Amino acid sequence: MSAEVKTKKITINTLLKRKKDGQKITMLTAYDFSTAKYFDEAGIDTILVGDSLGMVVLGYDSTHHVTMEEMKIFTSAVCRGAKSSFVVADMPFLSYQVSVEEALKNAGELIKAGASAVKLEGGDDFIVNVVSRMHDTGIPVVAHLGFTPQYLHVLGGYRIQGKSMEAAEFILEQAKKLEKAGACALVLEMVPEEAAKYITENLTIPTIGIGAGRYTDGQVLVCDDILGKYSEMTPKFARKYSDLKTEITNAAKSYISDVTSGAFPAENEIFHLSEEEASKLESCCCK
Repeated sequence: MSAEVKTKKITINTLLKRKKDGQKITMLTAYDFSTAKYFDEAGIDTILVGDSLGMVVLGYDSTHHVTMEEMKIFTSAVCRGAKSSFVVADMPFLSYQVSVEEALKNAGELIKAGASAVKLEGGDDFIVNVVSRMHDTGIPVVAHLGFTPQYLHVLGGYRIQGKSMEAAEFILEQAKKLEKAGACALVLEMVPEEAAKYITENLTIPTIGIGAGRYTDGQVLVCDDILGKYSEMTPKFARKYSDLKTEITNAAKSYISDVTSGAFPAENEIFHLSEEEASKLESCCCK
């Protein structure tokens, strides 16, 4: 969809219609005003302010260190840039797992920051109850199953989930509970294609896949991965559409060379006094 065609704000109803019509949903992460603005103008349906910002922006070794204050700052920046896209904000680790009341308060803060919905991981009974209460309070929730990064240590590392019929059925069972509780969409991460397809076909809410094959209702990737900007880790499922790491490095090297050689700034990049004022200044310096 071109930027010219996409003028209306994407809503939950838009995403549900996409699933019904078999039209793929597009999602990318963004963490700042300008990136969100460019993705929005390009026609991206959904922007995720992911807690992955902890690694790709803030340099943490995992998402566990991201705070609510950080998420609010980045969410606000993204929402100022995205005029049409549906913006989803990740709820950081321990911002929704302690109590339902705290979860509601923190989710509300992200909605106040401009988000269209919040995303949280997991599907146990407590999380289902949190989703239900958020829905009843008027806070749209995107669920997240399969590999859930905030449960990294419990899962024993970056492991594919749903690798058997029983495991796929378990994910679907959790997904149905989340759907019934009011979740408006579901992110499926690192799930075999066949399992993701089975889960998608048995839900009425749209599924967004990341490393979950071709048959989810949409796809999401981390912007730094598609732009070739983050080089510490490259997931198998992440396709690189650009090489900003090289572009940025070469631009910095060219700048360093121009400054040290005196080539920057050039005549057209500087300001001058009028001849009269310059003459006065020169006379002053000669005293």
